[in-house]
Amino acid sequence: MATEKLSPITVETTVNKPVAQVWEFWTNPEEIVQWCFASPDWHCPYAENDIQTGGKFKSTMAAKDGSFSFDFEGVYSNVEAEKLIEYSMADGRRVKITFESLGAQTKVVETFDPETQNPTEMQRGGWQAILNNFKAQAES
Repeated sequence: MATEKLSPITVETTVNKPVAQVWEFWTNPEEIVQWCFASPDWHCPYAENDIQTGGKFKSTMAAKDGSFSFDFEGVYSNVEAEKLIEYSMADGRRVKITFESLGAQTKVVETFDPETQNPTEMQRGGWQAILNNFKAQAES
């Protein structure tokens, strides 16, 4: 049975901070652990990030009750500071994130290849929830 190629999914937000601050918050492991999870019953106890083309990243997402955790990891294929991040996840799916400076605000647009285990809308919702959490933390 042939596997269907699903269309990439895009989520976005506008953060009320300048691009330099948004980039720092997105890429610094000490900041990543503050926002890299989709709901209050989850957390990110560990993050590492070598933010350069060819560099690797890994963050652990875990249920606070200890029932489940997984590592989200990949390798950067293209990094342009304060503008663009492209990477491949461990399973080969690709992600592209753009950071558009709007003066005192930054538009963050994230496009990713969906996996085939979960419904597309569920994946969109999960990634948007993480992005919303990022926005909330970055603005606090």
